[in-house]
Order: sequence, then structure tokens, then C-alpha cells
Amino acid sequence: MNVTIKDVAKRAGVSPSTVSRVLSNHPRISRETSQKVRDIMEEMGYHPNMMAKSLVSKTTETICVILPKPAEELFLNLFFMELIRGIVTQANRSGYDVLISSGGSEKEEVEAVSRLLNGRRVDGAILLYSRQDDAVVDYLKANEYPFVLIGRSEKYPDLLSVDTDNVQAAYDATKHLITFGHERIGFVSGPPNLMVSQDRLKGYGQALADAGLTMRKEWIVEGEFLQESGYRAMSFFMNLPERPTALVIVDDIVAFGVLRGLNELGYKVPQDVSIISFNNISLSELSNPPLSSVDIGIYNLGYTASQALIQSIRNPNEKGRPSRYIIPHRLMIRESSMHSAPK
Repeated sequence: MNVTIKDVAKRAGVSPSTVSRVLSNHPRISRETSQKVRDIMEEMGYHPNMMAKSLVSKTTETICVILPKPAEELFLNLFFMELIRGIVTQANRSGYDVLISSGGSEKEEVEAVSRLLNGRRVDGAILLYSRQDDAVVDYLKANEYPFVLIGRSEKYPDLLSVDTDNVQAAYDATKHLITFGHERIGFVSGPPNLMVSQDRLKGYGQALADAGLTMRKEWIVEGEFLQESGYRAMSFFMNLPERPTALVIVDDIVAFGVLRGLNELGYKVPQDVSIISFNNISLSELSNPPLSSVDIGIYNLGYTASQALIQSIRNPNEKGRPSRYIIPHRLMIRESSMHSAPK
């Protein structure tokens, strides 16, 4: 026989409405009462009917994370794993579940978002990064669904978003190489339609300009956030008549491909080429040599995005809440960039 809310309430000595409030994390329920009711639920094996609950409360207490491409490709990059860890941790602490969806194209992403939100299977969405012209953002904005963007939107500057100051972060990384005497500095970028790629390229260019150095097109290579992109970039760079002596790389996983390519071509890091990248994933300090990287607070990006979305779902009309959150960055300097420019 299934245990009901009334059964739990009777055992706990409270009303059924109090049990319901405990389930919805109502702020007026004391911690002691909440813990007592939850202990009895566990003891009696009570599991709430979430479908019935959502019909009454008009909330599912579930948010979705929209992956911008097939999940199997994204999960090759530890950046996204750490980002999702932050999202899930905060969501669980707030009593929310997380549903993950993906699409192979923008059209499929829009269809997934539409299906989940129109079907009331989730209360809001988190987009993991921003494109210059993003159909998913346009759809969510037009339909006034709660969502948060990890990144920034050029089209909607007041959009609820969580980001790093990628322009400043790239400026700082490039300046670090300049202080070691490097004048020929290349840039390994991500897809050009992503705002993160554009912002990091801009910061790199500003640092060069402020140092009186020229940003040369042949020293900029675009690719995906995959090892293979970095590996291919090395074949291009090292065949140039005048090659860079240092590289700013858009992502640690890409940097691992750069290291592999340089090693196979017989170049040493940092003696021949100094490199610094972004994200400071857990494997960065374990590479050979240990990788200098810009720590952008990946976990905090995800945690803050989840927190901001749930706050906007629970209090949609709250005034004075910021629309844009910036997570601080810091340079983690290791052996891959600690060498003066070769003569």
C-alpha cells in the first residue's frame, strides 16, 4: 500500500499542508520541523508524486541544461563536466533536479527547449555558452521563459548571464608572455561565432597594441574546443617562414593538442615556444610541462548560473537583482610559460 502525505503528517504530528510545505522548501517551515518530517518520509518510504505536485504548484522544480552540440563531443572537454558539477550542486541544494538536453544543430536545440518548456517538464533553462546570433536565445527571449546564459549576449546586453571578463583575462595572459620578452605571439582560437572566442581574441589584440606589437593574421588559427584543433594548429604555425615564439590558447584541452604537436615536431616547451591557455582544468598542472592557464572559476560559473536561474524562477518580479554576474579570474603560472623569448 502506498504511503500518502496524510500518513506522514499523522506520524509527524503535523498537518498535511505542513508536509506539502516541507516538500516545496517553504521558508516559513523551521529547520527542525523540516528535518523531522523528512526523516519520517524516509523511514516510511514515502516518495512524493512529482507530477501531481507540479499540477498544483505549477512548478516542476527541475531546470534544464541545453548542450550546444552532441553530448559525446562536449564531454571530451573537462570544462563542461566541471561547469555541470557546479550547476547540479547548487540546484540540488535548492531542491531542484537537473535535466540535460542536447541537439546537433541550432534548430534541434530550439525544438528541445520548446518541447521541455511548453510541456512544462522544466521551469527554466541554462545555456552553456553564447553565439553571436543565437536562435535559442531569441526563442527564449521572445517567449519570456526564465533562462540564464553562461557567457554574454551582444544582441541582448541586459540578459541574465554569468561570465568571466574574457577580454581582460586574455589581455592578462598575453601581457604575461610580453613581460618575458615575447614579441611574436600567436593565438589559437575557438569557433569564431562564439562570444568567448571573440572576446579572448579582442583582449589578446589589445595587449599587443598596448605593447606596440602588431597582431598578424597568419598567427591566428581558429578551430573547435578539441585536442585535434591544437594539434593541427601546430602543423600550420611551425611551417610559417616566421613562427611565433609564444602562444595564447583559448582552452586547456586545445593546449594539450598543441603540446602533442610541438613534441612530435621536435620543439620544446617553453624553451622554443611558451604557451598559456584558459580554464585551468584539473589536468593542467599534470601535463608535461605543467600548463600555465587562466583560472576562470568554472565551478563558480555553473554554481552562480544555477543560483541566478532558480532565484529568477522563484521571484520573477524581484527588483534590484543584477542581470549580469562576473566571476573573477586569475593567472596560474606554471612551467609552460616561464621562459624568456628565444633570440
